[in-house]
Amino acid sequence: MFTKFRTTLLATVALTVAAPVMAQEVNVYSYRQPELIQPLMDKFTEASGIKVNVAFLKKGMIEKLDAEGDRSPADLIFTVDIARLNGVVEAGHTQAVTSDILSANIPADLRDPAGEWFGLTTRARVVFASKDRAPEGVATYNELADPKWKGRICTRSGTNAYTVALVSAAISHMGQEGAKTWLQGVKANLARKPQGNDRAQVKAVWAGECDIAIGNTYYMGKMVNNPDQLAWADSVNVVFPIFEGGGTHVNVSGMALTKHAPHKADAIKLMEFLASPEAQTIYAEQNYEYPIAPGTKASELVQSWGTFTPDAVNLMDIAKLRPAALKIVEEVDFDG
Repeated sequence: MFTKFRTTLLATVALTVAAPVMAQEVNVYSYRQPELIQPLMDKFTEASGIKVNVAFLKKGMIEKLDAEGDRSPADLIFTVDIARLNGVVEAGHTQAVTSDILSANIPADLRDPAGEWFGLTTRARVVFASKDRAPEGVATYNELADPKWKGRICTRSGTNAYTVALVSAAISHMGQEGAKTWLQGVKANLARKPQGNDRAQVKAVWAGECDIAIGNTYYMGKMVNNPDQLAWADSVNVVFPIFEGGGTHVNVSGMALTKHAPHKADAIKLMEFLASPEAQTIYAEQNYEYPIAPGTKASELVQSWGTFTPDAVNLMDIAKLRPAALKIVEEVDFDG
C-alpha cells in the first residue's frame, strides 16, 4: 500500500516539475517607445493582475523574431505603418486571432480579414504650411508636384516607411507611371535633400528653409507639448490634402499575436483590452492619434486641427504596393 502511494506521489511531483504553471505576464516587442504605451500597460495590469513587459526595438523586429524562432519570448508585436505590420505577417511570425470583442471594436477596414493583425489608432499624412508664407497649403497631394512650389517643400527620406506608404497610395490613385511622374515633380520642388524626421521638417519651415512640409498629424501634438518645439508648431497650419478623386491618406498603428506566443491567452486579453473604448481613448490621447473604437473621439487638441475624410484605399492594398513604391523612389532617386 505504501509502495503504491509513494509511486503515485512521485509521479505527481514529476508531472508538476515537467509542466510548471505559466506566470501571468505578456511580453511585447514594440516599435513604439515604452513611455508612449506604458500608461496603458499599467492600466491593464491594475485591472487584470497580468504583468506586461515591453521591449523597445528601434529596428530589426523581423530579424529578431527570425533568430529566436519558436524560442521567442514575444507574445505581441506593436508597430506603426501598415507595411511593417504586414511585413511581420508575411515573414510568418504571427497567428490568427478570433475574438468577438476585437471584431466589435475594430472596424473591418482596420484589421486583417484573416485576423493576423489589428489596428489600434490612425494618423493622417498631412501638410504643415507656414502661417506667414503659405497659410492655405495645398488642397491635394497632386499639387505638391506643381512648379509653383519649386524650392519650397521639405520632407523626410523617400525610403522612410511613411513616405513609401504615401507613394503606394499615389500608385493606387494615379497608376505606376502617374505616381512616378508625380514623385519626380515633388522632388523638383524640394528645398533641400530629404532628411530628418517629421518634426525636423516643421522646424525647417519655422526657420524659413521651406514653406510647406509633409508629416504625420501626431507630431504636431508632440511639438505642442514640448516647450523647446512649441514655436515650430505655432509657425504652421495643419492642412489635410486629398488625392484627386479620393481622401486624405491615413496609416495605422497596430498589433499582432506572435506565432509562438508563450502566454497566448493573456496576450489576447491584452489585445481585447487595447481595443476597448476606455483604452482607445487613453492610447489616442497619449499618442495624439485618432481612436478607432465605436463611440470614441480624438482628444480636444487633435480635434482642433480640423476634420478630414480618410482615403478609401484599403490598407492591405497599400501594403501590397510597397515594393512598387520603393522601386519608384529608387528610379526617381528621390534622396539623391
